[in-house]
Amino acid sequence: MLTIRPLQENGKWQHKTEKEYLCVRDGAEWGFTSAEYKIAQAEGWEKQYQYLVGERKVYMAPSEAEKQGYERANKYPKSTKYGRQNPISQRWNSDEQLLIWREKWATVTNRHLAQYPEIDARIDHRSHAARGLDELPTIHEGYHARKLEAMGIVSDRCEINRQIKADNALLRELKAKVKKLAAAVKTSIPELANELESLRENMIVLMYRISHIRISKQKISDYVDAVKPVVERYTEIKQEIKEKNTERKQLRAEQDSLPFIHVIKHQKLSEQVATLTEDLEELKSEKSMLLNSMECADDAAFSKFKKEVKNLDTQMDALEQAENKFTAELDRTLERYRDLEKTVADVDAGELTDTRMELRTGKEQSAASQLQKIYGVKYDYDMMRQSKLEVKKMLGEVTRKPSITQMLQRKEPESQMQKPPKRKQKDYER
Repeated sequence: MLTIRPLQENGKWQHKTEKEYLCVRDGAEWGFTSAEYKIAQAEGWEKQYQYLVGERKVYMAPSEAEKQGYERANKYPKSTKYGRQNPISQRWNSDEQLLIWREKWATVTNRHLAQYPEIDARIDHRSHAARGLDELPTIHEGYHARKLEAMGIVSDRCEINRQIKADNALLRELKAKVKKLAAAVKTSIPELANELESLRENMIVLMYRISHIRISKQKISDYVDAVKPVVERYTEIKQEIKEKNTERKQLRAEQDSLPFIHVIKHQKLSEQVATLTEDLEELKSEKSMLLNSMECADDAAFSKFKKEVKNLDTQMDALEQAENKFTAELDRTLERYRDLEKTVADVDAGELTDTRMELRTGKEQSAASQLQKIYGVKYDYDMMRQSKLEVKKMLGEVTRKPSITQMLQRKEPESQMQKPPKRKQKDYER
């Protein structure tokens, strides 16, 4: 923990931030420090102060306020919220500087770890992408998300991290399987059949994951497309209501300040106020309808709803990354499958097919078990069936006639075959 306040050459503290005044000129607004304002003032820039306009306090330049005879509310000029940050502090607290420190920290740590042969561990300051890792990094959860989880409430951020960890675990498992299969050259038909079916099983799992991600992306996209126009319109209406309320107050203030002898002007102002009132009522009615459509009770609920919609962009990015990783892994698995197919050219095709068919049901059940473990109640049997069809198309599998061995195994004595019971006439009538 170090201060980000820089020091001067003489050892005195420099400022972390410097007050920045928001000045106006010809309708434009710009920020100046005290030193900069001395030059800017000569160029026609003016500081802004709060003046009493009726019951409101409005920022304006002194020259404009004097023309209209407004009284200054206080002596504090308008300024930016946090001021102008010192460039040294800004660099000290930047992402680029943090990366430099992380690299130096990793170098020093690894140098000390190397002094202990019994410790086989090193650290790396780089990101997953910079290191070329396929695994997805988790996102920052934060105190509030973990507190919600501790209360039994599912946090979106924690849920995304759980999904990412499950995806990474599956990728590691699939990579280990592929590496194990490629480690040795297998020549026997049972081993070749097992390798091919294992790769096919992995492809089914990957295809299901990709399909599930695409459906999730589509749902989020459809929801956002439907909600965003409503959110934008609601924001516009709030701004319109604010502007029209301000305009109406100004007109009423002007009307109150006019002597009664100005009857025509009074009447004109009254008409303008009435028109604004009607517009406000319509806007408030539309605002209420939009709140109901978003199932929000008030502006506070809308702010929370708007934040949730914005968080969906983060979820979309995470899903996009996951889809890209799984797609790349599926391509690599397919390539390995094609390479292995070339090695079985001299093997008895019929016997290999029979052996693979004997293994297939178990392998597909294993793929289903993996996915059921990950998705739980969200597991979709139709999506699993579709994933198997997609893998069949991808591998160019066609429906083959069963071999003689399979036909003999499946054939049952005629006496054991059960005929379906005849339905009674009453059943048909029902």
